[in-house]
Amino acid sequence: MLFLSSLLTLASTASCSAPKIIIDNDWTSVGFVTFLLAVDAGWDVLGLVGDTANSWARQTSLHGLALLEIGNLSCIPVHKGADYPLLNTPTQHQTWELLHGPLPYISSAGAFKPENATAEALGNDPTSGDPTRISRAAFIEGFPNTTLAGETAAAWMVEQVRKYPGQVTIYSGGALTNVALAVRLDPTFASNAKGLVIMGGYLDVMMLQTTGTRLLADINSDINLKVDPEAAKIALTANFPNITIVGNGANQVFPVQEYLDEVYQVETPYTKLFHDHYGTRLPFWDEIAMFAGLYPEHVVNSTSFLVDVDTAWSSPYYGNIMVYQELLMPKVQKLQKAQYINEINQTALLSAMKRSMECPKCATFCK
Repeated sequence: MLFLSSLLTLASTASCSAPKIIIDNDWTSVGFVTFLLAVDAGWDVLGLVGDTANSWARQTSLHGLALLEIGNLSCIPVHKGADYPLLNTPTQHQTWELLHGPLPYISSAGAFKPENATAEALGNDPTSGDPTRISRAAFIEGFPNTTLAGETAAAWMVEQVRKYPGQVTIYSGGALTNVALAVRLDPTFASNAKGLVIMGGYLDVMMLQTTGTRLLADINSDINLKVDPEAAKIALTANFPNITIVGNGANQVFPVQEYLDEVYQVETPYTKLFHDHYGTRLPFWDEIAMFAGLYPEHVVNSTSFLVDVDTAWSSPYYGNIMVYQELLMPKVQKLQKAQYINEINQTALLSAMKRSMECPKCATFCK
């Protein structure tokens, strides 16, 4: 109760000098650490955006609302993103899989997995079918009582970057649909942002995908970029001042039960969800990507290169990034240089995550 009552004073008055961030993700019931890390780091979280990737944008946006609500962080607005990728659809993706084989991702194609009413009734987020439907059974964090701030996230993102030129970092932990739409809505969007940080973009992983278990193939493959390859290309070739890609490096740290127990020594709504539902099967993908964007001083190893995305639907690498050195880059495309994160400081990551879920700074974020 002390945690909840202290957060009732939550905020729109982060310091004017605080770095600003928009967090776009395919929110799930345990996806809260990304925005808590930003709050704990003292960043001004302008808002969350829900995108279509793990599930449809309406469902993921409502998860975002619910996760903020349980920590009395509802001062942070949530804007719903586009229902569909720029070109891709469930039928088109499922046809692509018949030609090139299923994605290794355990839940197959996220929102594009065939509709399964039985699974939804048991608590799964919606897949395929009507993108506006909601599965209340999936809200283990509780169904939100608050409402979305808007239904056109890309337009809102453009407004925020115009309002704070050169100050807003865009983080994407899901498909890049909304970022691409913002780039197309305003030709100055990318150049006026501070930078772009994404989770996804695996490199040189074919041997891991073919010689190990399904889980090994899963954690060494993309889903975010492959849901909307065309958007990924638009976003990653836009002229952001800085682009940070966390692909292979996002596999560096896995949760273990001892850490889940350690975090739960301080009980808050977030530590309880984390302890009871996060699990130990998959790496801290989004958390590592966010951490790398917030704390560049804790990036231990990285490289840089020019980046493109395969957008040929006939290609088995549709949605995968292609990387180049300047000597071998395509001559008729204007590609952007990206920083590719290979390793972060694991001890600093785990410490920051634990601290953020205990949430000592939340009480001063909104008031």
